[in-house]
Amino acid sequence: MIKFDKITIIGVGLIGGSFAKGLKKAGLVEEVVGFGRSQSNLKKAVDLEVIDRFTDDIADAVSGSELVFLAVPLGVMADSFEAIKPHLAKNAIVTDAGSSKSSVVLSAQQALAEKFSCFVPGHPIAGKEQSGVEAADEALYVNHRVILTPIEQTNQTALTIVEEIWSLLGANVEQMAPQQHDEIFAATSHLPHLLAFGLVEMLHEHPELGNVFHYTAGGFKDFTRIASSDAEMWRDIAVYNSDAIVKWLKNYGVAIQQLAELVENKDAEALYNLFSEAKQARDEHILQIQQN
Repeated sequence: MIKFDKITIIGVGLIGGSFAKGLKKAGLVEEVVGFGRSQSNLKKAVDLEVIDRFTDDIADAVSGSELVFLAVPLGVMADSFEAIKPHLAKNAIVTDAGSSKSSVVLSAQQALAEKFSCFVPGHPIAGKEQSGVEAADEALYVNHRVILTPIEQTNQTALTIVEEIWSLLGANVEQMAPQQHDEIFAATSHLPHLLAFGLVEMLHEHPELGNVFHYTAGGFKDFTRIASSDAEMWRDIAVYNSDAIVKWLKNYGVAIQQLAELVENKDAEALYNLFSEAKQARDEHILQIQQN
């Protein structure tokens, strides 16, 4: 089993903190060093035993580290690659948790240059509505998918090690091309989040409804739960996966217009067929996955 003397977490929040806690719980690392924008958050991470120590010196954070995990917003990913590059050990592995892979791969290529082959792009499909290191959970990735998106230049040894790490944390690891990843998650993750944000904001802006949220029940709360997600993270996802997200927003807009016409025309048969087909599709796919 692999074991590291030192790893570095850049961005010790829910995702980075859970990764660190999982490694520590599994006995895979001797020392976890944290680096980030907020010293108070890093102090809290030490107090919670998520990391062993922190530093505000990027050279100290990265030098001698065998693995560097970037769990930062997409908007600062490029700067993070630039910052760590001069301090990376010869055989260090770099990986990330970014929700958009094409933009991250491009940023890594440009910033890491000759060290790019050590980078293994990844995306753990796990999270909570809560953010921050207080929500870190060593079991966060158990039975959740982690998508790795290596390209031709990716070092195979580094890829194998990162895949093994996630497997040891209990994750189900898959590989796909960065572009395929971005298309799939624009449709299945990014689109629903933007719709939830948009619905809450739309209702909030209509004073004629009064305190409409006072009357919401389970369906509304289930649908809009993800609108409690971190605003900075989702701003960056919308910007850095813009092309794929816009494509699916437009497709959804067409579907909404068609649905509005069916409702306006009181087309009971067509509405029943649409709802029935949608229910059948969800029951066959999503419920089956949950049961397995």
